[in-house]
Amino acid sequence: MGVDSGLPDFRGAQGFWRAYPAIAKMGLSFEEMANPAWFTENPSLAWAFYGHRLDLYRSTVPHAGFAQLLEIGRSKAHGYFVFTSNVDGQFQKAGFSPEHIVECHGSIHHFQCAASCAGEIWDAGNELVTIEEASFRALEPLPRCRNCSALARPNILMFGDWSWLSQRTEAQERRFSEWVARLAECFAKLAVIELGAGSAIPTVRHASERVLKTLSGTLIRINPREHHVPSGQIGLPFGAAEGIQRICDFADDIAGGSGSPA
Repeated sequence: MGVDSGLPDFRGAQGFWRAYPAIAKMGLSFEEMANPAWFTENPSLAWAFYGHRLDLYRSTVPHAGFAQLLEIGRSKAHGYFVFTSNVDGQFQKAGFSPEHIVECHGSIHHFQCAASCAGEIWDAGNELVTIEEASFRALEPLPRCRNCSALARPNILMFGDWSWLSQRTEAQERRFSEWVARLAECFAKLAVIELGAGSAIPTVRHASERVLKTLSGTLIRINPREHHVPSGQIGLPFGAAEGIQRICDFADDIAGGSGSPA
């Protein structure tokens, strides 16, 4: 979803390395870099990676597809809910209600103690990380726990991560489950618009298909590379922004009485 806003595509080593050539020189993959061990072994590298992403996500303007989706969601009798594996906070930035979003892998805009001292998650606020670009390392002072002054880390579920604090995401998931239950009670039909969710880490794809086993409805899977869908559902081989625009154009054509577009 964020790629069409200009955010880097981390699919595959080449996409990741194009975004972070300093990490490419080290021969590290995204899976190897996105590991909590770096906050112990090399905190300046860990915070160079996540600090750069934090600044990038803060400065990025969500593309027009976000606003189009929000308009669609607001027009529905039972509203909308966002289920995302993105940690960038772009849905909130685009105006989606935080109460109607599940961030299943956490958020870079929230921190926790790297030493797990108090089990607390807090808003990153205006915390800044200064990065020396030539060496790709974060300079002191690095973000610190507001309880014990140990190193802080983003509240993001990383690879090999046994220290991620999940209570914020669990609260989001409870609200989502309650919303789905209300839809089931009134026999609502659900439209699931899935954007760019791949099969390598299929969390979002599984969530889409699982909720449709509870509710009647339609899956619209928008993905330029992996748009295959279960029987009776819709797969569109486009990027997020183009796929959303085509849905809007189709709705406009139907409303105007011109029939199905070619």
